[in-house]
Amino acid sequence: MVGGDSETDFEKLYERAFAPLMRILVRMVGSAEAAEDICQEVFIKLHERTAGFPKPEEALYWLIRVAKNMALNHEKRKGREAKAYKKSLDSTRGKGRESGEEAVLKDEAFRRVQEALLRLPKKLREVLILKEYGEFSYKEIAAILKTSEGNVKVRAYRAREWLAGFFKNSEEIHVP
Repeated sequence: MVGGDSETDFEKLYERAFAPLMRILVRMVGSAEAAEDICQEVFIKLHERTAGFPKPEEALYWLIRVAKNMALNHEKRKGREAKAYKKSLDSTRGKGRESGEEAVLKDEAFRRVQEALLRLPKKLREVLILKEYGEFSYKEIAAILKTSEGNVKVRAYRAREWLAGFFKNSEEIHVP
């Protein structure tokens, strides 16, 4: 995989990459459960991969690219499923169960942030998610996205400006 003992290399890479991948995927798909499923699929793909990586960081960047693509596919599928579900239940909508005020406000805040992230153009959204939730440096993001570090910084700046404008022009958001 990376060289040397492939099982040991796999375990080391798993330990290093699992947490950042989960943070990225949760923000991209909006669900910890779906993110965990995708993360497991990504590591299965890595384990099945026959070609090795000359450097460990190349394996990490490969994992992030695969995870990003799988998350985008998941979102497309989820959108199609939601449309079909909404269509089938259009006339018989039931009310959700009641929960505490704090939980409702927290869910609403998460939904609004997720909605704002999903409204961002893809190129801006992926940079912001990798930076803020993946906790990668601009240099690492540039390597992951195969672009320049300057381009990554510009995209991150534009994404933050867009989000600031989105929330400035909308109602207050509650963050518990």
